[in-house]
Amino acid sequence: MRLLPFAPDGPWRVSPRRPPACSSGSPALLVLLFLGFSQVVAGSRRPNVVLLLTDDQDEVLGGMYVPTALCCPSRASILTGKYPHNHHVVNNTLEGNCSSSSWQKIQEPNTFPAILRSMCGYQTFFAGKYLNEYGAPGTGGLEHVPPGWTYWYALEKNSKYYNYTLSINGKARKHGENYSVDYLTDVLANISLDFLDYKSNSEPFFMMISTPAPHSPWTAAPQYQKSFQNVFAPRDKNFNIHGMNKHWLIRQAKTPMSNSSIQFLDNAFRRRWQTLLSVDDLVEKLIKRLEFHGELDNTYIFYTSDNGYHTGQFSLPIDKRQLYEFDIKVPLLVRGPGIKPNQTSKMLVANIDLGPTILDIAGYDVNKTQMDGMSFLPILRGTSNVTWRSDILVEYQGEGHNVSDPTCPSVGPGVSQCFPDCVCEDAYNNTYACVRTMSALWNLQYCEFDDQEVFVEVYNLTADPHQITNIAKTIDPELLGKMNYRLMMLQSCSGPTCRTPGVFDPGYRFDPRLMFSNHGSVRTRRFSKHIL
Repeated sequence: MRLLPFAPDGPWRVSPRRPPACSSGSPALLVLLFLGFSQVVAGSRRPNVVLLLTDDQDEVLGGMYVPTALCCPSRASILTGKYPHNHHVVNNTLEGNCSSSSWQKIQEPNTFPAILRSMCGYQTFFAGKYLNEYGAPGTGGLEHVPPGWTYWYALEKNSKYYNYTLSINGKARKHGENYSVDYLTDVLANISLDFLDYKSNSEPFFMMISTPAPHSPWTAAPQYQKSFQNVFAPRDKNFNIHGMNKHWLIRQAKTPMSNSSIQFLDNAFRRRWQTLLSVDDLVEKLIKRLEFHGELDNTYIFYTSDNGYHTGQFSLPIDKRQLYEFDIKVPLLVRGPGIKPNQTSKMLVANIDLGPTILDIAGYDVNKTQMDGMSFLPILRGTSNVTWRSDILVEYQGEGHNVSDPTCPSVGPGVSQCFPDCVCEDAYNNTYACVRTMSALWNLQYCEFDDQEVFVEVYNLTADPHQITNIAKTIDPELLGKMNYRLMMLQSCSGPTCRTPGVFDPGYRFDPRLMFSNHGSVRTRRFSKHIL
C-alpha cells in the first residue's frame, strides 16, 4: 500500500526546505536512555522526530509526569503543551471537550504538529489512537482530519485491537478480526514502515505512532498469549492495604481484597505485558527501517504514555484517575544524534514539555506559542547550569452518575467506575489539584480536593515513596500555606506564568496577604466547573 499525503484542497505543495520561522541550527544532542546509540550527525537538514505513545502504561524505571491521569485530557496536553485548565479537555466525553467542535476550532490549529507543518515544513504522520471521541458523528466524523497532518491514519474513538475503523486521510476503513491483517498494533507498524518507504526525502518528518497497548481489552497477539505466565502485579508496600487518612474514595475500597479481585488484577497485569510485546516488535522494525533508509542518525525518538495505571494499590483493583505516582508517572525514553548511552535525568519533566521540546528540535522559537510547558532540549543536550522548574501542576475533574448503581445501592449516587464488589474508582468529588515538587531538599506532593471537607493530602516521597502516610496534619503550617498559595497560582497560570519559581526556588516570593479574601477568611483553591 502506497501512502498519499492528505490535504483538504489537494496535494501538499507548500514544503519549503527551510522556512523563515524555523532555523536549522547545529545538530542537537539528546540523552540516550535505550538502544545504546551515540553519534554526532553532520548535515544541513533539520532532524526528524518520532513520538511513540502507548495507552495506560505506568512507569517502572523512571520517567515523567502527566498533568492529569486520564487519556483524553493527557493527550490534549501532549498536543497543545498546555495544562487541562487551559485546553479545557476535562474527561473522555464530548461534553468534557474530548475532540469536541470547540476543541477542533480553538486548540487543534495550535498544536505542535500543526506548527511543525505550517511553519517548519515538516512532513507529519499520525497513526493510531488520537482522542477518545475522535470520529463522533456530531463533530465531523471520520472525515475530520485535524490541521497539521500530512498523513492521517487515526482510530475511531477508544483503543481496540480488532473490529475497529480507521480514518485514512478522512476516509473510513473497517478492520475485522483476522490477526494477519487486522491486529491494530501490527497494522500501525506496517503503515509506519510504508511511510518511511514512500515519504519525501527532501523534507524532515515527524511521526506520532499511538498504540492501543496496554489499554483494555488487553488482547495480545496469538504468539504472545502464553507469555509471562508466572508474572504477577507488583506487591509493593501500598499493595492491598487500606488507604488510611486519604480521601473518602480511597478509604471506601475493601481491604483486604477478595481472592477473585486479586486474581483478576494479576491476570490484567499479565495480559497488559503481553500486549506490549507487539509494541516491542513495532519499535524494533521502526529502528531497523530508519537505519535501512539512512535516517536513524538524524532522528530523535521519544517513547512515553498518556497516563499511568494501578493494580491493587490501596486495594483499588485496576484503573487510573488518582493523584498518586502510579497513575501520574509514565515512561519517558529518548534517543537521538550525539547521545551518550544510559544516562538518566532527575529533572521534573511533564508531558506538556514534549511539544515545546520537539518544536525546539525543529528550530522553532517556543516563545511564539502559548504553551505552558518548557523545552527540555537543553537538559538532553547536557547543557550545564540549566534553569529548570521545581514543581508542576496535576489536576483532575472527577466523574460520577446521578443515580445509584442498582448492583451497589449502598454506595449511593455520584460515583462511577464501580467493580462487582462495589469498590468504585471515581466520583464527582474526586476532583483535585496538586503541586508536585522536586528540589534539592524536598520531594513533596500537596493536593486539595473539591469537596465539602476541602480534603488535603500531603506526601513526603523521600521518606514515604509509596505515599502511605498523609502528613497534612503534621507538616509545618507555614509550608502548608505556601503550598496552598502555589497551587492557586498554578491552577490559574497560562504560558510563562506556569513557569515561575516554585516554593523551594531561590527566586520564590510569598506574600501571606494574598492568602486571604477581602472578608479576612483564608482563601482556598478554586476549581473550574467549566465544561465546553
